Amino acid sequence: MLTSTPTRPTQSPYRVTVRRVSRLSPSFVRITFGGSELVHFLDTGLDQRIKLVLPLPGSGFDHFPTEHGPTEHGPTGDDAWSWWQLWRELPDHRRNPLRTYTARAIRRDEAEVDVDFVSHGDGGPASAWAESAVIGDEIIIVGPDARGGQAPGGIEWHPGTARTLLLVGDETAVPAITAILEQLAEDATGCVFLEVPHASDILPLLHPDGVDVHWLPRHASDDSAPPYGEPLIAAVRDWTSRFVTAQHHGRPGDQVTPGDIDVDHEILWEVPEGSAAGGDLYAWLAGEASAIKTLRRFLVSEVGIDRSQVAFMGYWRHGKSEN
Repeated sequence: MLTSTPTRPTQSPYRVTVRRVSRLSPSFVRITFGGSELVHFLDTGLDQRIKLVLPLPGSGFDHFPTEHGPTEHGPTGDDAWSWWQLWRELPDHRRNPLRTYTARAIRRDEAEVDVDFVSHGDGGPASAWAESAVIGDEIIIVGPDARGGQAPGGIEWHPGTARTLLLVGDETAVPAITAILEQLAEDATGCVFLEVPHASDILPLLHPDGVDVHWLPRHASDDSAPPYGEPLIAAVRDWTSRFVTAQHHGRPGDQVTPGDIDVDHEILWEVPEGSAAGGDLYAWLAGEASAIKTLRRFLVSEVGIDRSQVAFMGYWRHGKSEN
């Protein structure tokens, strides 16, 4: 009887340790991870998503499935190569927490990956782990595997042929947006709005001369800070009123907006190809779900941008923890 041989997955778990901890600003800390297996970590760049597997008290990573291939009691066939399937089948008390981040920089020749963390001050497990991390601490990164032989997924930047770019995000999207900016063509044009907690969180960025970058600190004065997303919403409204013209619109089409999405219980995520509508503008929005939902509705329903020109991602929900 012939049996199929499973191919290597496009995403793999990598056991790594902390090599360096660098405080970038009051709200951002960069942790450099190292491990011999990272020489196989596929450097896709842009907004490459990865998963961080956090240790469990008392057992660390004893129960997390890091081996490839069939296991004695695990599933067979293609699922035998899926860490995700094996992780989901673990009992709750043995299932390590997972959190989603961006691979800020990858240096395969040095077997290193940088991840930028945001200090939310909300007691979240990942930010709390990062705040106390020291050299030598262990963690597992699930990321793209160059040995998989296929595109790994996890990249949502698809501007197509659009010539005007709009990137919008709060502090949780800063690592992804900065990574995207570093890989734009030299003649790229557009605008970037980055909402951060404090003016001291403004970081040096590399970007094309034709892309304007605007930092929007919430705590810009002694006055009380506005709600999450409010500075972004105001800035995008002002920018579109001055710079978005008929040439930026795609062909008329389905303009259904996510007004009926309950951001407390549903995933707010849509990443179409920017060239599908034939418009000149491509908007990439990421951050707190309620604010991103408002921005996407504004661009599509009020401004009239074709929905296929707007990628929007609810990275997190105010007052809610990622499951």
